[in-house]
Amino acid sequence: MARRMNGILASFTWPLVVGLLFLGVWYAAVTWLDIPEYQLPLPHRILEEGVKEGPTLWSGLLQTTYACLLGFFTSVAGGVVLSVMLALSDIAYRGIYPYILMLKMTPVIVLAPIIIIWFGQGIGSITVITFLICFFPIVANTTMGLRSADRGLVDLFRVYGASRWQAMLHLRIPAALPYFFTGLKIAAALTPIGALYGDTVAGMGSGADAGLGFVVVIFSSQLKVPALFAAAFTACAIGFLFVGLVNLLSWWALHRWHDAYQQEGN
Repeated sequence: MARRMNGILASFTWPLVVGLLFLGVWYAAVTWLDIPEYQLPLPHRILEEGVKEGPTLWSGLLQTTYACLLGFFTSVAGGVVLSVMLALSDIAYRGIYPYILMLKMTPVIVLAPIIIIWFGQGIGSITVITFLICFFPIVANTTMGLRSADRGLVDLFRVYGASRWQAMLHLRIPAALPYFFTGLKIAAALTPIGALYGDTVAGMGSGADAGLGFVVVIFSSQLKVPALFAAAFTACAIGFLFVGLVNLLSWWALHRWHDAYQQEGN
């Protein structure tokens, strides 16, 4: 118990120490090198501007988080359904998976104008762009997990007359959970990127419908550099929130039986 408590304290202490050192180096570099504010503002100036632009940042945060949620959960639902289909059918896997890879290798920046033509400006296009960025890690990892179940256990299920769906439910899905959560973590980290990029190219502009991506564009055009940094840190908070929640869900689902968590507990 004492060893675990020490590990928990260390997990909080060292990031705090490194963060304080980073702030110290930041202040020292700006002071000694006489770096102007338009290149690198001091942390307290970023905080001041963040408070000053609080309503704008808060409105953008809510709009971007909403787009992140829509894009993330639709990508999870669509990715899981497609992965199960690809795992159940070799014909579907051989016929569809190459096109998924081809679409994955197509830059979203090329597809964005087409998406805007199809779905118009606003939350629809932003959601689709976020979906495309998050979708492929989930499909690739989940499909690999579902198709990588232990061959001996697969044969054992077949010997005992289990149907494909029984093998899927009781063997392949549990075996694929670590792969699925790996893809989910990647998608969670990419979700804010997709929403922010989507907002810059398909956002509705200023006002209550403006997400953080458009807020960043406005601050940049007005040379509000401290506010620009504040917007960047606000966007980072969304990524930390998504990744943190996925890590928590992964721990809840796997810590009782998966080797990685079992080894950490020893």
